Amino acid sequence: MRTEQSGPALTVVLDGTRPGNALTAEGVTDLHRVLDIAEADRDLRVLVVRAQGDSFCTGMDLVQAADDDEAEAARGVGSYFDLLERFASSDLLVVSVVDGRAVGGGVGLAAASDVVLATTRANFSLPEVLWGLLPCAVLPFLVRRVGFQRAYSMTLGTLTVQAAKAADIGLVDELVDDPDRVLRRLLDRTSRVPVGLVAAAKQYCGTLAPSRAETRRAAVSTFAELSAGEAFRSAVTGYTRDGRYPWQKS
Repeated sequence: MRTEQSGPALTVVLDGTRPGNALTAEGVTDLHRVLDIAEADRDLRVLVVRAQGDSFCTGMDLVQAADDDEAEAARGVGSYFDLLERFASSDLLVVSVVDGRAVGGGVGLAAASDVVLATTRANFSLPEVLWGLLPCAVLPFLVRRVGFQRAYSMTLGTLTVQAAKAADIGLVDELVDDPDRVLRRLLDRTSRVPVGLVAAAKQYCGTLAPSRAETRRAAVSTFAELSAGEAFRSAVTGYTRDGRYPWQKS
């Protein structure tokens, strides 16, 4: 990934280093470091997350996840959950620009953002159950955005949600042809907000939802257990060995 600064905004670009801009443990750590840098710079007001290529982010790297033992999986999903929590609670306004596929953990990055801008090329899906997993860390943030039933049906139905529908249900805040034009307008407005008000708004709104500490523990333990299970490891083996997705017949 690379970063670009323009005025009060720091943009992090998932640059296609991994196919589909998949998230590795190292990639999640890098995003934490970007947040550290951005939050330490008092001249920055906005963090923008966007991607290069046809995918915004296709979630975790399945091969790496299948190689992890249960303890490593727990650390990995915990770090990812903490990243989403930081998006939701950072003093910065966090904006995701989705132009392409957002899958699994990529949906989480968007759901935890304060503002999601999407083009008509965008689509969102949670295929984890097909791989023998659950989107454990994604769901608390997705539920906050779209409500329980819609998040639940995305999880069990695994169907792709196109951009227009995503806007209808609240996963996307604005459906735009030109994200940069809308970003400029948003940056102009945000620069007029008194320093500290974004943080105050996030802190107050956080009191309107239950604490996620218990949810984090459940997300970590459930995901770690499932990722160590035979269903997930068998699905990844079939994919890496034969190029066969778990929903395809052998």
